[in-house]
Order: sequence, then structure tokens, then C-alpha cells
Amino acid sequence: MTAALSIALSKGRIFDETAPLLARAGIVPSENPETSRKLMIGTNRPDMQLIIVRASDTPTYVQHGAADLGIAGRDVLYEHGGDGLYQPVDLGIATCRMMVAVRKGFDYAGAVQRGARLRVATKYVRTAREHFAQKGVHIDLIRLYGSMELAPIVGLADAIVDLVSSGGTLKANNLVAVEEVMPVSARLIVNQASLKMKRALIHPVIEAFKAAAGGRR
Repeated sequence: MTAALSIALSKGRIFDETAPLLARAGIVPSENPETSRKLMIGTNRPDMQLIIVRASDTPTYVQHGAADLGIAGRDVLYEHGGDGLYQPVDLGIATCRMMVAVRKGFDYAGAVQRGARLRVATKYVRTAREHFAQKGVHIDLIRLYGSMELAPIVGLADAIVDLVSSGGTLKANNLVAVEEVMPVSARLIVNQASLKMKRALIHPVIEAFKAAAGGRR
């Protein structure tokens, strides 16, 4: 029998920081997603299961109704566009900042003031494009998926747009954060059709997450 409700989650930091909230909301996975090979995991509630997906795919699974609810970072949601998604709760977990960073010594403020065209490396293409458009800065976007800090070091880009937590990786690679694009945290997201069709089931879950997130702060 298929569970009545499904929650899309990604492994790693999102799951680690979501687990205590799930517990406070009365939801306990039957297996640890970090060690299990299963992609669909039951819980202590027979009407609820977890679907383990890649972080960047979470909004897509929820948007198309493959999962009723999900937990995704604001960075992922912004890139996705958030179409067809209800975002009722900022869970206040997996917090970091989306930043513009450059090589130490690079005159970023001067380049912006002069109207220079900047080469910007990022995997957050939509976020970067809109951020610099709002500033009136012309950029050439370079899409990368890893080792973002390397781009300014080897001259591939003037700047990067990436998530920053402690700033340790930037410092280790002689980079500095020069501008905040937006603060990032994880949100509970809900498929809008599921919200209408399964309201009696979903509404208590939303309220439980609100209470759990509120109790955490």
C-alpha cells in the first residue's frame, strides 16, 4: 500500500538538520537515508514516506506531484523559480549566504563603478543574472558545477557567485566575499494540488513543522 503523503528530502546537510525537526513533528524514518540504499523510506507513520532525491531536484518532484511536500534551500528554489509551489515555513536550518567573491586585491567596487563587464562563474545562473541586472552591471556568465573558487585563481572569471557558510574555503584560496546576494535557509514546500486534495492530512504536518521550527529558535 502506498503511503498517503510523501516528503522529498536530500541527503547531507539538509537531512541532518531536518531530522530533529521531523522528530519534533512526530515523524521518524524507519531507516537512516545516509546509510540505506533505498530511495523510498517508510516512517513510524503508515500514512507517510520519505523520498530521497538530489537537492536540486526536490522542487521538481514537489512541483509535479511526485512528492506532496519537500524541504529545499532558498538557493535551489530561486533557481527553480518556485512555480506551483507553496512555501509555508522557513525552517531556519541549513543557513548560509549567497555571496559574490573575488580574488584578494581585485578592485570589485571600482570595476562596478567604471561599468566594466565582469566574467562571473557560478552554478546559480538565474540568481547571478538577476542580481547583476538589478545593479546595472553587464556580465558574461560562466556555468560551473564545482570547485568554484578555482575560477578567479586561474583567470577563468573575475568573480564567483556561490554559497558561503564559514568563509574558510574562500580564505584558503585567497578569495574574499565582497557582496551578499541573499541569505539562504531551507524551507518546507508543498504541492498546491496536494494541498487542496489532501488538506486534512497536510495541514497538520505544516503546523507541526511550524511548531518544530519555532521551538528550535
